[in-house]
Amino acid sequence: MPEGPSVRKFQLLTSHFVGQVVAKVGGSSRKINVSDLNALRLQDSQVHGKNLFLAFVAAGCPLGPSAEETVLQREAASGASSPAQPCAPQTHPPEEELQELQHSRPDVPDGAGGLGNWLRFHFGLFGSIRANEFSRANKPNKRGDWKDPIPRLVLHFESGGFLVFYNCRMHWCSSPVADPASDILSAEFHRGQALDALRTPDPICYTLLDQRYFSGLGNIIKNEILYLAKIHPLTQGSLLALSDLEHLLDCAVQFSSDWLQSKLHGKGLHHQIYQKEQCPLGHAVMKGTFGPLGGFKRLTWWCPQCQPAVL
Repeated sequence: MPEGPSVRKFQLLTSHFVGQVVAKVGGSSRKINVSDLNALRLQDSQVHGKNLFLAFVAAGCPLGPSAEETVLQREAASGASSPAQPCAPQTHPPEEELQELQHSRPDVPDGAGGLGNWLRFHFGLFGSIRANEFSRANKPNKRGDWKDPIPRLVLHFESGGFLVFYNCRMHWCSSPVADPASDILSAEFHRGQALDALRTPDPICYTLLDQRYFSGLGNIIKNEILYLAKIHPLTQGSLLALSDLEHLLDCAVQFSSDWLQSKLHGKGLHHQIYQKEQCPLGHAVMKGTFGPLGGFKRLTWWCPQCQPAVL
């Protein structure tokens, strides 16, 4: 599923439509009543880790303050009696996505006063957003049919432009409350908090996917930065020197930023280790599925020679 850099690009696409009024809606989503978006104005667009939040208000309302100012207003008026629309009912997602959601969803209150309602998007495998174009099939499906992907939501704006959302789950919430200190692409990313998390006795590859401390960091980033830092994925964080953990954090921030810039310039990502059979030095790569007991498990690639185990 899309990681932080991809969702940041999605947010940039949606930001061009802020201030515009929805003229027509479509899509296959059954999680929300898409017709509720008709004639609403897109007020704001925010990204937090792997989650995108869009704020909608009545077309006659002013754009109002930024999301940060809105959150401060809500906190100051925590006793307000006018509830926002609660989160829409959801069916159970696949187990893998459900486990990730448990670590990635922000603490969003179900009822609070505010200028508008926020629609939260969490993208599944191959989830994406297109602006002013639809996705087309580039290969046949398992049945041999060339069927274009079906969008979950289509927003047509009065300006004539439109946004198309694919393979995502949506629900209404009252605000996009999140901790920017945990977002690896945020200027407010807290290195000290991240270092404390990495110092635990847990395998380092478990900690890196914990969205409480590394919001937006996904499986591709995890694999790539562990290779760049020459750290075995199952190494306990408590066994690593502070300098090694600092270097790992540097790799995480730099790799994520470089990936985002590549996406913004329409360039692909060259993987060093992810889904590779050999590392850049020609060594055979190993693959395993790792995760905490009873928790989220992901495929992991590593080079035993470049990333030796720490005993």
